[in-house]
Amino acid sequence: MATEQVQADPNGAPTAPQGRKRKHFIPLENNPEVMTSLVHKLGLSPSLQFHDVWSIDDPDLLAFVPRPAHALLLIFPVSQTYEKFRHEEDKEKQDYEGSGEGEQVIWYKQTIGNACGLIGLLHGVSNGQARTQVQADSDLDTLIKNAVPLKPLQRAELLEETDALETAHQAAAATGDTAAPNAEDNVDLHFVCFVKSQESGHLFELDGRRKGPLDRGALEADEDVLSAAALEKGVRAFLKREEQAGGGELRFSLIVLAESFE
Repeated sequence: MATEQVQADPNGAPTAPQGRKRKHFIPLENNPEVMTSLVHKLGLSPSLQFHDVWSIDDPDLLAFVPRPAHALLLIFPVSQTYEKFRHEEDKEKQDYEGSGEGEQVIWYKQTIGNACGLIGLLHGVSNGQARTQVQADSDLDTLIKNAVPLKPLQRAELLEETDALETAHQAAAATGDTAAPNAEDNVDLHFVCFVKSQESGHLFELDGRRKGPLDRGALEADEDVLSAAALEKGVRAFLKREEQAGGGELRFSLIVLAESFE
């Protein structure tokens, strides 16, 4: 089982709005079936589901993944190398304050402990072509429509206050192949989501612990988040930093949102 951690530090940790106790969710298992069950319960069309990506180097294994790929989740242990890079990249950036229909992507700031898996899923289904597959008047449709006009902090509060989201998350976290940890346990993996903006065609890295969405560059019209160009700008850039740091065994996994097999 792979679960997730949100590091507690002053520059990136989720924080509750002033005067409120920080909410925690039970970490999600790193499992495509669990993730698919959650987003379907919220209102994503059954035409989409999450799939394991077994290799980004073997064309035969990559061919098993349906295309186009609408969102790519990178799941990894939070390392010193990653934290150093994150702080260095973010230190000169202003906190993102975007909102409204003009945004290139919808970005959710994370204030709920152990919810980076959920935030990653929401980033995946709220952006790109996947957003067009959200069923009308579902809990997910209502959540996204309510989130769009809000600034990031207000969006974070919306996530905390949406009972349907918490109920669906709790139900999904209770499934899976292994016993779920407690909501306030410290666990060691983090989720980052890569999506392609419908507005600009750029690849964005979305992480609720960062200061905002990260534009990783333009993609061609026929390039999805599993294309060679997208992998080079996103996942491979992460892997190169970790490999160059020489931190020992490189552990990571990839899960993609794409067409359902059924």
